Amino acid sequence: MDIVDRFIKYARIDTQSDENSTQTPSTQKQFNLAKEVEKEALEMGLSDVSLDNNCYMMATLPANTKKNVPVIGFIAHFDTSPDMSGENVNPRIVKAYDGKDIVLNEAGKVFMSPVDFPELLNHVGEDLIVTDGTTLLGADDKAGIAEIMTAMQYLMDHPEIEHGKIRIAFTPDEEIGRGADKFDVAKFGAKWAYTMDGSEVGELEFENFNAAAAKIEIQGRNVHPGYAKDKMINALHVANDLIQLLPEKERPESTEGYEGFYHLISLNGSVDEAKISFIIRDHNREKFEERKQLMERSVAQLNERYDNRLKLEIKDQYYNMKEKVEPEKHIIDTAFRAMEEVGVKPNIKPIRGGTDGARLSFMGLPCPNIFAGGMNFHGRYEFLPVPSLKKAAEVIVKIAALTAREV
Repeated sequence: MDIVDRFIKYARIDTQSDENSTQTPSTQKQFNLAKEVEKEALEMGLSDVSLDNNCYMMATLPANTKKNVPVIGFIAHFDTSPDMSGENVNPRIVKAYDGKDIVLNEAGKVFMSPVDFPELLNHVGEDLIVTDGTTLLGADDKAGIAEIMTAMQYLMDHPEIEHGKIRIAFTPDEEIGRGADKFDVAKFGAKWAYTMDGSEVGELEFENFNAAAAKIEIQGRNVHPGYAKDKMINALHVANDLIQLLPEKERPESTEGYEGFYHLISLNGSVDEAKISFIIRDHNREKFEERKQLMERSVAQLNERYDNRLKLEIKDQYYNMKEKVEPEKHIIDTAFRAMEEVGVKPNIKPIRGGTDGARLSFMGLPCPNIFAGGMNFHGRYEFLPVPSLKKAAEVIVKIAALTAREV
């Protein structure tokens, strides 16, 4: 199957995860794609194909060499982001993009312009897969799945390419931070792996944020506003006081590169009670701990002012994979050379987010991240350059070959 057709088929299947669900997978519809990919793997002739009750799928491409080649793996995820609808996704291909505005949805007056998205100009002349302006596209991470499956088929069709045993896995619920929750590293059995979950062509990432979530509950004191003097405590105003105690220039919209941030996710409530959610991010572990401490001090300061009416819960979510991957630098070197050999310029950069690979690295499976090719993830302006999609599959094939060659 052509990689573009494969991706479009996957993209049309709704697999949106649900952060409010406590089940694994968080949505049963993720099985619709999982079962389709499982069927393809069996038809392709992969071995050890398994799909468990939690929607984790694994399979094996057996080695075709007698060399003692380390078992390596490639990983992607089934789910798409809850940020925008993944139902009735209707991808279309813009042929030989001309550098002008793209009409995504004429009726809804939805346009994608290089004025707003200058990265489009890096892909002039290329075929682009875009949305119809009403949903996300799902290249995060159905592009990764398509690339892995296409690469496995290519290796099976070209036995002259020597490679060791390759394990592949696809997970649920990565977009809500649970993709590694029930991943069986021992069953997977690889020495190291790569997530195909990056963005622009050439991206190679082995640094990500240290991450925590902070939830604050505020108990106000509601009194009739006509008689509220020295009595009322407005929970919404207390929430605003907390927001103002955090550095204004350390928000996502004011940071880049290695700069960390405090991100206000939600604020809900009334005079009587309010709830706030933040995420806290920093690449540097020491600064990450300092950020959490500032949150704690800010809440403590307001508790002194408002008679202990704030309750704080901070939970670490994942850590910077650099400390686990960097000691195995050859993993990065192999991916770097693979990109160069297929004509892609490697771009090593920190992830301003996280992947399954971050948590898997701390579970004993070093797992840097490679580009999947999509851009503007999680919204109606998402697009996927076809050459980037194809190059990612080529990188997988080349990594397999280089790993066997360098034993």
